[in-house]
Amino acid sequence: MNNKRVLRKRVAHYWKLLGPGLVTGASDDDPSGIATYSQAGAAYGLTTLWTSIIAFPLMAAIQQMCARIGLVTSQGLTGTLKKNYPRPVLYLMLLFSFPAIIMNIGADIAGMGAVGNLLFPSIEASFFSVFFTILLLGLIIYLPYQKIASVLKYLCVVMLVYFIVPFLYKQDFRVIMKATFIPTIQWNKDFIAILVGILGTTISPYLFFWQASVEVEEMKHKKKHLMVNKRIIHEMRQDVDFGMTFSGLVMYFIILTTGTVLFNGGVHQIDTVEQAAQALKPLAGDLAYLLFAIGVIGTGLIAIPVLSGSLSYIFTETFGWEEGLDKKFHEAKGFYVIIAISLLIGLSLNYIGVSPVKALIYTAILYGLTAPVLIAIILHVSNNKKIMGEFVNGWLTNVLGFVALIIMTLAAVLLLYLQFTD
Repeated sequence: MNNKRVLRKRVAHYWKLLGPGLVTGASDDDPSGIATYSQAGAAYGLTTLWTSIIAFPLMAAIQQMCARIGLVTSQGLTGTLKKNYPRPVLYLMLLFSFPAIIMNIGADIAGMGAVGNLLFPSIEASFFSVFFTILLLGLIIYLPYQKIASVLKYLCVVMLVYFIVPFLYKQDFRVIMKATFIPTIQWNKDFIAILVGILGTTISPYLFFWQASVEVEEMKHKKKHLMVNKRIIHEMRQDVDFGMTFSGLVMYFIILTTGTVLFNGGVHQIDTVEQAAQALKPLAGDLAYLLFAIGVIGTGLIAIPVLSGSLSYIFTETFGWEEGLDKKFHEAKGFYVIIAISLLIGLSLNYIGVSPVKALIYTAILYGLTAPVLIAIILHVSNNKKIMGEFVNGWLTNVLGFVALIIMTLAAVLLLYLQFTD
């Protein structure tokens, strides 16, 4: 009995430690990301399964750097850039980030609406898109930060459905293990495009901004405003590592599901999340279809507040406005107005002829161009003793950071090449 009590206490303590890292990781697997992973699995089977193993340490290293910058400087990433770098760098990031995040929000809202229509065919997808937009806007404005953080945290549980779906279909575990640990690359344009797409949707710049800013929010809500110390840094690393592991596993199981069920079933082209859900139904059964669809809506409810919140932090820190999800609307009108505008513009993309698929392509291009520059700046800041003091990067974090920089730079070059060549 005592052992059970001790175990419960440990689990409760660990769950309490989880926060920004878990939510950031979960938001990385948003509906647009699910569409990318689904297409990778449907088109190439299990050939891209190994990418989730490679992506995890790179994601974790970068998000840890962003979180540490937020904790040490008590500023978001934008505030740190504003203070330590020329203004043109800041405005360039703003110029690239705004359209990319807006299109990402639009694609996610459209995906949630379409999946809502699949679950309830008598109700149009556009109705669900409007409903989810209004719901999210109301919750973000009405709820205080701690409530929002708690809701997002518990919504992450919904994503556990993706751990179940693959096992509703007969699997060959020997083939899965081989695809997981032995990388395979096909040297053709379409396969390289899928790899670039996976990297673009996995290591996304908006996550960098969100992670740093929300760590500052978390520190504001500590009972005692302690100076940053090694214990706080250690707890942050546990949170980020867990979040990135969770994100990588969701990515892994989505590719596993679509790479076995859809690929083996002869379905090789998936452009949207609702297509993936529909294709699963006759091949893996109603339960797989239902769980996959519910997961899409759950991930959208997590990702859209993160996307709109990160954009609002970027703007408010750039122009020195009041900010923070912990503030009421009248205390930070600009902050909440930007969130509202981003959601409404994202929703409007569905009505002005911008297809979700095109939005995803444009988003990937802008993220791909922005990510290498941001990663280089993050590496520079997190190694600067004048800014970070004793909490500069260790050698392993630097190695992983520079590997991420090289890979994302190559991805950006390939992305441009693929867009401008037949």
